[in-house]
Amino acid sequence: MYMPKLYQEDDLATLHGLMRDYSFATLVTQHDGAPFATHLPLVLEADEGPYGTLYGHIARANPQWQDFDATQEVLVIFQGPHTYVSPSWYAAELSVPTWNYTAVHAYGTPHLVTDDDAFYALLDTLVRTHESQFAKPWRFQLPEDYVRKMMQGIVGFTIRITRLQGKWKLSQNRSVTDQQNVAATLQQSPDPLSRDVGILMQQRQAMRRT
Repeated sequence: MYMPKLYQEDDLATLHGLMRDYSFATLVTQHDGAPFATHLPLVLEADEGPYGTLYGHIARANPQWQDFDATQEVLVIFQGPHTYVSPSWYAAELSVPTWNYTAVHAYGTPHLVTDDDAFYALLDTLVRTHESQFAKPWRFQLPEDYVRKMMQGIVGFTIRITRLQGKWKLSQNRSVTDQQNVAATLQQSPDPLSRDVGILMQQRQAMRRT
């Protein structure tokens, strides 16, 4: 993606944090010579490989998995907090609107999970990861024949990440005063994503001061 140096984020822990917090991602491949995208939840195993490994599954009827090629990278897009920024929040009158956002692009090589036991373990991990937010998590304990039947309709895969790009566009091109005004205004917004951007901006400003 277009990456001005001012907005580049290279810290691996920061990139992984966004990928975990906003794990509903977009998987992009080539299908019949054209871009093809699937929106799906993914689980990151940070310790597998230099940049981590992603785990997920898609419907068997989805043709995308048939284009997986271990010699060709796929792209996975993670979209973090984002929001509109009004020029009325700046000190300078001659300003224009913009959009602040955070995003991670993960490139990697896909591999199908063909072993039934490994596929079952993958599904169990996905369930436990997403159920962990609840006080009484649902357990992946279903009759084996039922589970095996359901598994026939989906395809499991892993993506070993080969490179990561992170972009944190948070008004770094503006004055300190403008950045503080934008952060404070966003934190008063009724929109949770806007508040999250404001919090991120405030955290970045505090890091720079220290």
